[in-house]
Amino acid sequence: AFLWRLLMNQYLLSITVCGYPLSIFFIVVNEFCERFSYYGMRAVLVLYFKYFLKWDDDFATTIYHTFVALCYLTPILGAIIADSWLGKFKTIVYLSIVYTIGQIILAVSAIHDITDNNRDGVPDNMTLHVALSMVGLLLIAVGTGGIKPCVAAFGGDQFTDEQEKQRSTFFSIFYLSINAGSLLSTIITPILRGRTTDPS
Repeated sequence: AFLWRLLMNQYLLSITVCGYPLSIFFIVVNEFCERFSYYGMRAVLVLYFKYFLKWDDDFATTIYHTFVALCYLTPILGAIIADSWLGKFKTIVYLSIVYTIGQIILAVSAIHDITDNNRDGVPDNMTLHVALSMVGLLLIAVGTGGIKPCVAAFGGDQFTDEQEKQRSTFFSIFYLSINAGSLLSTIITPILRGRTTDPS
């Protein structure tokens, strides 16, 4: 089994597109999509707290900043998991799944109809919506923070020693994809939100 994995890894590393390992394209696209999703959600999060969950400004801001702080603390957890247990690849895969589940739960928590039994357009059980929101945000924080210390290092691992120039270019493209995803999401999300009706 070990020999088979070693041979498969060597084979996958040997597949190149324009001189770059094929896996690099998946890494860059995954990072772009993750950042786009994260910043898009974050751009409207306080509005969701205020207008859907009906929280006051202070409480909404407190929860928002707690969530952001958690996103920047969980990379420590991701690094520990990757270094001492799963390795970079499995950590990225598993925590990306956790992140996706968190985004889905958060999106589902915003659906009025889950608890609107009398169909008057107002949720009947806000406790469920709040609980789903908090679970979703916790999973997002663990997922987005957990992969942070792994993705760039895993990308660098895809290159051989002879591909120093490509490795250097990869890091530039990698960070460009992060910032492009963040920028586009921050611009597009408010535009999309502006086209919807006021939820209050």
